[in-house]
Amino acid sequence: MDLSEILQSCRGGDELAWEALVTRHQARVYAIAYHYVGNAEDARDLAQEVFVRIYQNLHLCADDQMFVPWMIRIARNICVDQLRRRKARPPSQDIDAAEAGYLQAGGRNPEEQWAESSKKRMVYRAVRELTDLNREIILLKEILGLSLEEISSMLQVPLGTVKSRSNRARLELARKLVALSGSYNDEPAT
Repeated sequence: MDLSEILQSCRGGDELAWEALVTRHQARVYAIAYHYVGNAEDARDLAQEVFVRIYQNLHLCADDQMFVPWMIRIARNICVDQLRRRKARPPSQDIDAAEAGYLQAGGRNPEEQWAESSKKRMVYRAVRELTDLNREIILLKEILGLSLEEISSMLQVPLGTVKSRSNRARLELARKLVALSGSYNDEPAT
C-alpha cells in the first residue's frame, strides 16, 4: 500500500491502516524526539504523543504529499514544547542515558566497536552542546535531510536566514567536535 492509500483508509477509520502508518513512521518520529531530548524513555513518550496528535488531527492534512513534513512539524513542535517545560521545571537529577552507551552484538571485534561508539558519543555530545537554534538546524537539515526551503517554511523564517544559520550551525558543530576530540583521543592502540 502506498502512503495515499494508507492515509485514506486511516481517515475512514481503518485500524489496520493506522497500525501500518505508525509502523512505517515510528522510527523517524522516535529519532526526531531522541535528537531533541537526548533520552530514550522521554523520546518514546514524545513519539507516542506525536502519534496521538496525528490521529486526532489527520483530517487537517488534506494533501497526502505533505504528510511527512506535517508529521515532522508536529514532532518538532511537541519536542520543543517539552524542552520549554523542562526548562521551566528542571528535573532534580539529570542522568545522561546517551553517555551510558549501548551493548552491541555483531561480527566486529570489541576495539572496532569501542572506536565506533566513541565517535558516535562524541558527535552526540557535540550536538547536545550546540545552542538550541543550531542544534535544531543540524537536526532538521543534516539528520532528517530536509531541504532549506522546507526548513524555512517549518520555522517560518526567510530562506536566506536559514542558509546563514545552517552555515553557522555546521561551523559551531565543527568547533565543538575539534574541542571534544582531545578528550576522546584515548582510543586503544591498534
